[in-house]
Amino acid sequence: MDPAESFKAVKEELAKHIAGKQDLLELIFISLVANGHAMLEGVPGVAKTTTIKTLAEAVDINFARIQGMPDLDIRDIIGNTYVDERNEIQLKRGPIFTNLLLIDELNRAPPKTTTALLEALEERQVTIGNETMPLDRPFIAFATQNPLNIEGTNPLPKVLADRFLMRIAVNYQSMEDEELMLRIKEKGEKQKVEKVLTKEQVLQLQEMVSGVTISDQVVEYITRVVNATRTDIHMVMGASPRAEISFMQAGKARALIQGRKEVSIDDVKFLARPILSHRIVVRATGGLGVNGIIDGIIATVK
Repeated sequence: MDPAESFKAVKEELAKHIAGKQDLLELIFISLVANGHAMLEGVPGVAKTTTIKTLAEAVDINFARIQGMPDLDIRDIIGNTYVDERNEIQLKRGPIFTNLLLIDELNRAPPKTTTALLEALEERQVTIGNETMPLDRPFIAFATQNPLNIEGTNPLPKVLADRFLMRIAVNYQSMEDEELMLRIKEKGEKQKVEKVLTKEQVLQLQEMVSGVTISDQVVEYITRVVNATRTDIHMVMGASPRAEISFMQAGKARALIQGRKEVSIDDVKFLARPILSHRIVVRATGGLGVNGIIDGIIATVK
């Protein structure tokens, strides 16, 4: 099995239905291969949900969706127990028991409810009552969220955000890509999404990640970058060691799908914004923003 060819097949299939967004397609596939969860953040209407649904159709695995709403309950995510007509306790499993989970508009759900995801995201298991059940492999969660200050959104607790391998910014498309998007929409449902990857192949790709090496030089660079987030004058809170693990995990996955056997410093630079942006807290930055500070760290760390 050739990981680079698998990535090419998935990217080409998604490109038939999603206009442009090449970096987005690469990052969500990296998440899948790295066995890590990802958040897609952007204003409404920039194809966040469509992209994940199309990925789910192109990969032959179970898919479920949860819609974030102010009245979303924990039972709507993990399920619940009930007593049937024979007076026996039965378990009704929630949508979290799947392979690829889409949590749409995560930051519209109440914080009390979103904490139900913590165990599943970190430990790949769910506890209902006195019973703890492992989730099927693979289990990958993709969450979409609107930018804060849009009506009805709540900031995610850092303890939950940190469970996501990456936060991926989804921006407006170029005019050329928007023209292509209109042509794709014009074809409507005539273009069926073809299955190009199986569940077994996804698991095989995830296992192959461990075979990618990472040199001492790249490890040192990762630790220097993460440490810089803790000492930068603009920072209130820097990144935790989980960020370093995420760099290694995602870096190995990127090298694998590009046909390389070793992580490069360029992989770390490419992943810096998605890996760090949801893990740090910054002061007022005079217009720099979180990404501007991350770019400055990447530009100065040797």
